[in-house]
Amino acid sequence: MEFFWYIVLIIMLATYIVLDGYDFGAGIVHLFFGKTEKDKKAITNAIGPFWDANEVWLIATGGLLFFAFPTLYASSFSGFYLPLIMILWLLIFRAIGLELRGQIHHPMWEVIWDKAFGIASLLLALFFGVALGNVVRGVNLGMVENGFSTVEAHYFFLPLWNPTFSPQANHLGIIDWFTLLLGIISVVALTIHGANWIIFKTNANINTKLKDVIFKLNFALLALVIVSLFVWHSIEPHPFHNFIKYPFLWVLPIIMLIGLLGLFKVKTFKKDGHGFLFSTLFLVGGLASTVASMFPNLLRSTNNVNPSLTLYNAAADDYGLSVGVYWFSIAIVLVIVYFVIQYKVFKGKMDDVGYGEH
Repeated sequence: MEFFWYIVLIIMLATYIVLDGYDFGAGIVHLFFGKTEKDKKAITNAIGPFWDANEVWLIATGGLLFFAFPTLYASSFSGFYLPLIMILWLLIFRAIGLELRGQIHHPMWEVIWDKAFGIASLLLALFFGVALGNVVRGVNLGMVENGFSTVEAHYFFLPLWNPTFSPQANHLGIIDWFTLLLGIISVVALTIHGANWIIFKTNANINTKLKDVIFKLNFALLALVIVSLFVWHSIEPHPFHNFIKYPFLWVLPIIMLIGLLGLFKVKTFKKDGHGFLFSTLFLVGGLASTVASMFPNLLRSTNNVNPSLTLYNAAADDYGLSVGVYWFSIAIVLVIVYFVIQYKVFKGKMDDVGYGEH
């Protein structure tokens, strides 16, 4: 049962990254490339009917983590308490930036909430990439000092950064050069993803410019991915051991590579949805490859005193996991029905579907 819930958790997380990821990307596009009121309206129209529903996947993923892997939930939500609170505030400011912007038609009011929406989207993309970097790098479980745990084996706490900014320091921080690298990759990838969604859902004049932006950013993304693969060896001496042991897993980085290389043809796509498809393949393939390389670890321990948290030692009791299947079956059917109806109602271009105007 642990493996079943592990797969469900990864699928839900991937779904959240794909769906809310284009919301973050659209916010970044809004911040840097939405120069005219017409462009800004096109961007918010593209995500307006979807963004709040997409965030439900984050709540559902947290709920599943609490139910299926309570030890991991307790460990990560206490250890990452500070950045999680920051993410919560960013989610709030991003939401109210969308909702309050159209309440008063005054240039100063609109600029304030435009910036709130854009900057919050940018920082959320950065923080979620940094979060993935922390999971890959690992944390000092048990807060080991001089070979002894100072707290319980599965607890830890991290400041925002350490004085050396190193991912190999004795006292780690949330942000170091490795986690920041993954954060930057996240920002670039989600900007591309959001731009592809805008192209897919609108006929806006900005779309031609966005295709050029995607093409240029993809070179940066390719370079960043190559650099991350090289520096990964400094964090994990044998990052590909699972791929060597289970050769079928190579399909995952191949999916990521197909998505990455396919984005270079964004200017020649005949259908607007092809760009979004390829950026989705990159995100899903990248996440799945990272997870596969870590298996069975959920949160790596950087010391030799306390073991890493895995899907086996962090999972709930078998009885609870088994009973949960029935409730999950009901919930997933309801969610699928809801999303099918939502995306059917709002299929096609969204240019004429106004959002946030009162």
